Amino acid sequence: MARSKPTDPTAPGGKAGRGPKDAGRGRSSGATASGKAPKLDKKGQPKVGRLKKFANQVGMVKQAYTLTRKNDPKLPWIMLIAFVVVAGLVELVGILLSSPFVFLPLAVVTGGLAALILFGRRAQGSAYRQVEGQPGAAAWVLEGMRGDWRVSSGVAGTAQMDAVHRVLGRPGVILVAEGVPGRVRNLLAQEKKKVARIVGDTPIYDIIVGDGEGQIPLRKLSAHVMKLPRNLSAAEVNALGRRMSAMGGGRMPVPGGPLPGGKQMSVSQRQVRRRG
Repeated sequence: MARSKPTDPTAPGGKAGRGPKDAGRGRSSGATASGKAPKLDKKGQPKVGRLKKFANQVGMVKQAYTLTRKNDPKLPWIMLIAFVVVAGLVELVGILLSSPFVFLPLAVVTGGLAALILFGRRAQGSAYRQVEGQPGAAAWVLEGMRGDWRVSSGVAGTAQMDAVHRVLGRPGVILVAEGVPGRVRNLLAQEKKKVARIVGDTPIYDIIVGDGEGQIPLRKLSAHVMKLPRNLSAAEVNALGRRMSAMGGGRMPVPGGPLPGGKQMSVSQRQVRRRG
């Protein structure tokens, strides 16, 4: 006689037994989803979606175009001429090859790219013309450079708004002075001695911004600094930065922007230049 298996109504079995476990799992995943922390970028800031980032960039370019057009009324016509000429040349090649419709998209894209590049050049030139000769112009240019450049504005200066700015990067330490050459040379020499005691054999470059002999024009300052030889590795720059932190930052007030609305002009310099 076969014995029947005892049944325990309290023991979970089959799907009924797995139900509570699955239910608990569902609750935990739901809680995780609802309290999910936002993803962070390398700087520890919440990541911005691609569409939102693209919209921000479009807004910045639009703002730069508006600012540049105020100082360069011919800008729309020059961009239109560049678009028509470049697109026309590309389309002419397509006609000669008996493929006008195939070359039409390429003509539109290349024409738009030519207009955008020209816009970047004109915007940058307009920005430099407005800030040239203004106190803090050199600091504004240095802070807008691309790459790992650690700028300390106004590390030395005079009551007449002559200033020396310190830049740390792969070339070494760069001291940039703006103001009356007779006054800033003494400032440069004093600051160079202070820096040399900290950095040792690290190369130190000194630059005076101006249009005189042996000086670097403001519009060429960024290119001149970025062309300096790379003498240090990224790790050496970080180590040197920690040593130089003891010197502190700027000790004199430097205007945040050489013009009223300097932050707006920085859009023209930083954002548009990348597209030029």
